[in-house]
Amino acid sequence: MHRQKVAEVEKLTQTVRELEEAVLAGGAAANAVRDYQRKVQEMNEEMKTLDRELARAKVSANRVAVVVANEWKDGNDKVMPVKQWLEERRLLQGEMQQLRDKLAIAERAARSEAQLKDKFQLRLKVLEEGLRMSTSRTNASAARRQSIGGAESASKTNGFLSKRPSFQMRTSVSTTTTTLVNHAKGASKSFDGGCRSLDRYKGHVNGVGMNVSTDSSEDKESNNSDEKPSEFTSVESEDTVSGMLYDMLQKEVVALRKACHEKDQSLKDKDDAVEMLAKKVDTLTKAMESEAKKMRRDVAAMEKEVVAMRLEKEQDTKARRFGSSSASANSSQMPPGRTLPRSGSARNM
Repeated sequence: MHRQKVAEVEKLTQTVRELEEAVLAGGAAANAVRDYQRKVQEMNEEMKTLDRELARAKVSANRVAVVVANEWKDGNDKVMPVKQWLEERRLLQGEMQQLRDKLAIAERAARSEAQLKDKFQLRLKVLEEGLRMSTSRTNASAARRQSIGGAESASKTNGFLSKRPSFQMRTSVSTTTTTLVNHAKGASKSFDGGCRSLDRYKGHVNGVGMNVSTDSSEDKESNNSDEKPSEFTSVESEDTVSGMLYDMLQKEVVALRKACHEKDQSLKDKDDAVEMLAKKVDTLTKAMESEAKKMRRDVAAMEKEVVAMRLEKEQDTKARRFGSSSASANSSQMPPGRTLPRSGSARNM
């Protein structure tokens, strides 16, 4: 049994080796096929480029030949050949198609960039409105704190200090921090690129809230004059954060404007190139029409000459027929007496 198992294991190992060799051979064949396909594609691209260069060389050679041939001709005879015109027209149409494709791609890119610009502008407006609302709420809370501080000073002058203003301060500070964090969350949802700045903004706001809470806990034992610097510092820190966000968004908007301006300039340049190509095509069509008119005139003149020659031939044939008929009529109308003496004299002879 052990020997049979060993033999089976050896057979299985041999089959595994054979399968591995087959897989490796198949991978090598697949790699070779891919290499050949890549080489064929490269050769096709080279053939296309060579065909284009050959067509351009033919066009340039035809132009040189036309220039050399037109050197000894008059101004009226200098006309572009039909083959050259057709080749140039085909090349110009191909270039126009390529430019149209590029123009369509540029227009799509410009549209997408315009949509992105509109989105960024909307996000900027949302952030500005959120920051304005947060600053207005912080100002309102500061006014409430000042009013609460006045009440505390009045209560101190009366001789007793209540613990309710400190609790109100904590609640107001917590509400302001929560509103600021909510506005920051809404701004982060509307603006995907400003996550880092908003995280900094949240951390800064949380730090300000912690400072204000600690200040409020310390102010239970100190005077009301220590609360005002912390309030001013919190307002100033919020102003600096909003300025950073605004500067960042403003930079992005300026970059988008520059990109849109560059795209518009490239589109204008491409429009000018298309107009130039259209003008060239118009000139070529006009030359073709003039050549066709000239050929029609030549054909009409040749037809007139052929008709005139046919009329002359018909007149000549009619004159010959009329002359032969008149001669036969004269010979038939001669008198018989004149013929008799001749016959008698012939007999006497």
